[in-house]
Amino acid sequence: MLAALGFTTIGLFLLLTMTGRVSVLVALVLLPVLAGLAGGFGGELGGMVLDGMSTVAPTGIMIAFAVLYFSLMVDAGLFDPLIRGILRVARGDPLRICVGTAVLTLCVALDGDGASTFLITVSALLPVYRRLGMRPLVLSGIICLGAGVMNMIPWGGPTVRAASALKVDVSEIFVPVLPAMGAGIAWVLLASYLIGLRERKRLGSLAASDGRAEGAGEDESDGTPPEDPGSGPSSKAGTATATADPATAAPARPRTWLTVFNLVLTLILLVALVLQLMPLPVLFVIGFAVALLVNHPRWEDQQALLDKHGKNVILVTTMIFAAGVLTGVLTGTKMLDEMAQALVSVIPSSMGGHLPGIVAVTGMPLSLALTPDAYYFGVLPVLSETAQGFGTDPAEIARAAILGQMTTGFPLSPLTAATFILVGMTGVQFGEHQRFIFGWAFATTLVMTAAAMLTGVVPL
Repeated sequence: MLAALGFTTIGLFLLLTMTGRVSVLVALVLLPVLAGLAGGFGGELGGMVLDGMSTVAPTGIMIAFAVLYFSLMVDAGLFDPLIRGILRVARGDPLRICVGTAVLTLCVALDGDGASTFLITVSALLPVYRRLGMRPLVLSGIICLGAGVMNMIPWGGPTVRAASALKVDVSEIFVPVLPAMGAGIAWVLLASYLIGLRERKRLGSLAASDGRAEGAGEDESDGTPPEDPGSGPSSKAGTATATADPATAAPARPRTWLTVFNLVLTLILLVALVLQLMPLPVLFVIGFAVALLVNHPRWEDQQALLDKHGKNVILVTTMIFAAGVLTGVLTGTKMLDEMAQALVSVIPSSMGGHLPGIVAVTGMPLSLALTPDAYYFGVLPVLSETAQGFGTDPAEIARAAILGQMTTGFPLSPLTAATFILVGMTGVQFGEHQRFIFGWAFATTLVMTAAAMLTGVVPL
């Protein structure tokens, strides 16, 4: 009963958001509440919702101040040299921009934190995409691919969970899959090349038909609404950096000492993030306060900046807290636990010898239905016990799991707050983002699975 109710809730959420019937915010809040009432948990629903929102509160706080921080830095022109450098290397070629996006994401994602990866890459690259008339949907998609593969690193989350759940050393899981991860990275670069080739052709067709590339953010076939490249965040909900697009505005050149200060402050912040010197929310709160004081010492200017970017903060953070409602209800009602058990029970014993392959291929799609904790601590131990009866080592099951479950799948999952940072800052619709990049992301898992099987770290 609870498992069916949970799967129905997730299925309806994906259906309604991907078809654009309701907003993601409405679906994240009302669907789990209705599911909780239908399951007879009306009296406990309030506590579950509050527990879920409390869980995501640190992420919401971090995102609020991180969006403000990077918006301030974009306004101050900190990323202008990077943007000019990317444009110079790309020579205005969307294909090169797409490949460069993948390379930058793969590098930034080494810190293992999806939220900071999205914040940094979108802040740096969204103005470039707008300047060239490229679709933000392409930006969110390529970042999704790069960040997904890199989430396999031991400090990224899934690998540590798999090791903890199955009592296996992290090195036994991660080191053997390095060749498969390398194949995944190669695929991401190839995919970004192919996506860029398609974007180049699209822009070329628009230029040929209109005599211009402006307005190229419009593409009826993908459902991306038309957008003026210089329209700023008011034109799209959740766009955190468009207002500061140097392509559409000509702010006064910042003073050299201020640019140097902003660069040093940002580098210190990033190093502190990687070393985890303080909790992430605390770092961004302090960083933003210092940056605001130095860049805008007058009270009036500080208020103006908050007014300018406050809407974007609200749009992104409300989505994160709404996601907390969904996970809180699914966890509190034990729907996630029942869903995990139901998934395990449908695997016939005759398939036991092929469990590693099944785990590898199904892990990415299951990221859309199960949180990482529910999967790694609920589903994976049972799968491992079953597989051991067929002579399969637990480490092999763990390796198979990290090839897709909340690695390639996490930037598409409605159950991770970081996903809403990505779609919120780029200004794309969640359902459009899923439709656009799901096939490419699933192909990443298939490529890595094939490489893992060929190298023998995951049995056929």
